[in-house]
Amino acid sequence: MFKWIFISLFLISTLWAHTDSTDKMLVSFKLTPEISKFLHEEEFDVTGVNHDQGIIHALLTQEEINKFEQKNVKMMTMLPQLLLRGPDPEYQNHQEIEDALKNYQQKYSDLTELVEIGKSLEGRSIWAIRISDNVKNKDYDEPVILFNSMHHAREVMTPEISLDIIDYLLSNYKSDKKVQNWVDGNEIWVIPMFNVDGNNIMWTKDSMWRKNARNGHGVDLNRNYPFGWNSCNGSSSSTGSQTYRGPNPASEPETQAMMDFISKIKPVFNISYHSYSELVLYPYGCKPNVATNSEVVAIGKEMGKRLKYKAGTPWELLYNADGGDIDWMYQVEQVIPYVIEVNSTMEGFHPNYKRSRDKTVERNRLGWQYLFERLEGSGIRGRVQSQENNVNIEVSQFGKKILNYKVNPDGTFHLILPAGEYNLVFRGLNMGQVSKSVKIENKLVRLESI
Repeated sequence: MFKWIFISLFLISTLWAHTDSTDKMLVSFKLTPEISKFLHEEEFDVTGVNHDQGIIHALLTQEEINKFEQKNVKMMTMLPQLLLRGPDPEYQNHQEIEDALKNYQQKYSDLTELVEIGKSLEGRSIWAIRISDNVKNKDYDEPVILFNSMHHAREVMTPEISLDIIDYLLSNYKSDKKVQNWVDGNEIWVIPMFNVDGNNIMWTKDSMWRKNARNGHGVDLNRNYPFGWNSCNGSSSSTGSQTYRGPNPASEPETQAMMDFISKIKPVFNISYHSYSELVLYPYGCKPNVATNSEVVAIGKEMGKRLKYKAGTPWELLYNADGGDIDWMYQVEQVIPYVIEVNSTMEGFHPNYKRSRDKTVERNRLGWQYLFERLEGSGIRGRVQSQENNVNIEVSQFGKKILNYKVNPDGTFHLILPAGEYNLVFRGLNMGQVSKSVKIENKLVRLESI
């Protein structure tokens, strides 16, 4: 069926690792379309890829290993047992994250607001912190940006990046003019730990736990969003699968909390941090779809260049993935969203804290800081004064329609566009039709009195 790739039986017996209730081992395969398809169709736990080295990882039980032997699919090599050793205790659990956020809010009360965006299935709080120079009021002139971490419970490095974003912005606010401009000019939200129940399971029961806590088997929160749910074989109907999508779209309270929050704050950009593979992913998750706004791709590729991560859609770089957060955000809420997969295949889900933490968060500053730069880059921002909820903007260039944008309920809009000349047509029941010609250079254009 596939070309043989060597593995010795004694390696299977000597590099076995124990992950609580289930014996598993991490196996490396040659990254080919055939191998990727087989792993995905059999619903094995694909943990990461390395495109430079041409390898793909999967976490397998002995029963799953037997399937490979029956199908004549051979493994390349075993990975060090250290990759399955479980999380370093210096990584933070839900309570430690909550305590850290409360400390930031108390220390920087003039710049922060702490908000519970919802409750998990088991009743834990999901926290978001807002950073702004005007936290008591809403500034309609400021674009919103969101960063979130840990849709998947075992990805323990991701909250560290969110906490570093918070700490960097707050601790450098008074001394760094660039940071001050970011905080003064934007409404910044950070959710350091989204899957709080799954994280508890990961710390207390199973260090390789990925999903939430639904009925003991869990739901993959990043396959549970309504747009594209169960549309391209990019998730599973099996409760035992790591990509179990849940019984219905948005069945999980965590998913509902994120959706309600996004609908309320209407961010221009979002980064969802995951691990591992060193990738920048943008919509869509299902082949052959790609975001229609060319800037979504261009910004993703620029972030990949700065981070030295490979950029592309999930289906280009990993596999089909339906029901993901970035597809829903982009299609339904007009957010320009990215998934950034941090850490290499040599570090895995639980890298050594002292060796990997600081270098990972410092490297990833190049990504999130670029989005702040891009918020002030080429584009159009304004607010429609008409008191109605259904105003649309049709954006055309050289007579060709390139974008249709629904104005936010508060009247604001923020269009991310490359430099050029555009015609904007605003349409609403009360306002009728209003046309504007706009020339964009390399900075944000602000429209007044629409």
